[in-house]
Amino acid sequence: MQFTDKFKMTKQQAQFFAKKNLVNLIYATSKFEGTRATLPQTRTIVEGMSVSGISTDDITTIVNLKRGWQFVIDNQPPYSLTVSNEINRLVAQADSLDPGHIRTGNVTLDDTEYVPDIPDEAQVPKLINAALAQNKTQTECLLDLLLLMMRSQFYWDGNKRTAFLTINYLAIPMGIGIITVNEQQLETFNELLAPFYETNDDRQLKDWLYANCIHGLDLA
Repeated sequence: MQFTDKFKMTKQQAQFFAKKNLVNLIYATSKFEGTRATLPQTRTIVEGMSVSGISTDDITTIVNLKRGWQFVIDNQPPYSLTVSNEINRLVAQADSLDPGHIRTGNVTLDDTEYVPDIPDEAQVPKLINAALAQNKTQTECLLDLLLLMMRSQFYWDGNKRTAFLTINYLAIPMGIGIITVNEQQLETFNELLAPFYETNDDRQLKDWLYANCIHGLDLA
């Protein structure tokens, strides 16, 4: 598959698109954590109003994702690992052992026997830079970075949230589209994610993400 860049927006156009879809982005990302809030309830929470019947944990997840997405959309380049650390601190502060810091112990993953190595903090920036410096399109480099971050599990918790927000922090100034998995796509995403974790063969998952999960303003 050719991973050509699907969109050619300015940074301002990409920020406009992301702001207009902020609630949808928060809602979609919250489903990684199994939150039970509906889209209208998520909108109410994002607007700072109370919602009955939703757990405190789910409300906290949504509020923290709001802060994370706002940080991503405001986007103050250049990117460094510090940015991902801050994203993780924002989105995982309620459920991580040490939010905003590279993990120093083992973690296990649901639905797979794969156990990621404990990351070497000095090597993490080099791995990220290597993914971004490939002789590939910007879109493919970001998809590779997404897969690297998810499989490596750099953080104690919130790795999928951190990975998706990180690549969108980079994608917005590039103008190549917002990359996200919506609620209807989540089952397929999880079905493809488990074998990727097991084998590190990214072909099916990367092809599917490219075909289905990149959104933006069509200005042609």
